[in-house]
Amino acid sequence: MIASIRTASQGRWAITISSVVLLTFFLISILAPWIAPHDPVHVNLAVKLAPPSWEYPLGTDHFGRCTLSRLLYGARVSLGFAFLIFAASLGIGLLIGTLAGYIGGWIDLLLMRFCDGVMAFPNLVLVLGIVGLLGPGLWQVVVALMMVQWVYYARMIRGMVVSMKEQNFITAARMSGSSTGKIIRRHLIPNVLPPIIVMGTLEMGWAIMDISALSFLGLGIQPPTPEWGAMIHEGKAFIRSQPELMIYPGLFILFVVISFNILGESLSERLGVKRRY
Repeated sequence: MIASIRTASQGRWAITISSVVLLTFFLISILAPWIAPHDPVHVNLAVKLAPPSWEYPLGTDHFGRCTLSRLLYGARVSLGFAFLIFAASLGIGLLIGTLAGYIGGWIDLLLMRFCDGVMAFPNLVLVLGIVGLLGPGLWQVVVALMMVQWVYYARMIRGMVVSMKEQNFITAARMSGSSTGKIIRRHLIPNVLPPIIVMGTLEMGWAIMDISALSFLGLGIQPPTPEWGAMIHEGKAFIRSQPELMIYPGLFILFVVISFNILGESLSERLGVKRRY
């Protein structure tokens, strides 16, 4: 009893702390135009690689751009596009998974075999292949990640719908004359969304890691737009003289991804949601 109470208390603290950290980063991304001390893309070679000062709290990079301003604006790219990838992937996966699970038959077989084919490849390898075909750029990365991520939501939702469609409340709705669309909209989707959203908190961390990794490789965000992975890529040339150019964005990625993982793990344990990893 004492151990279970202690575990529950630790879980609540983990959810609270991680939520506060993530809320802070989301506020930073929203308020970046008002709280950033300088234009993040303004070049001033007269102050390049300047140390921290009152004017430049975290110093400047090799083009004289304010490091703090670029970190704040980078939060908009990393968090904003990670959320876009999650929302779009969830929308596609929700549609495909619900139709496959409820209708069944050859539609279910065809869609799930396609999902199996996508899942047979490692995520990053498949994304790199799609970006290679589409060309480098942030929107190309977003499209590639959405094309890969939705299959996991579809598989999970399909399994939930298959186990749910034979339950009594679905049978009662079917016998009362409710159409397929009404059953899906009013009964199935509201029941599958909560655990999927919990899983999405884990996926957000992976999306940020993928965006940063592809930007580091030069395939994601293109200069001079600030993004944490791209900042690490630019700072690696100065790793011996100015290591903070890589450390600062690396720490931002670390804090955000850990917070998403802790929040997702804590919520999944409390609600009994299984991870896909």
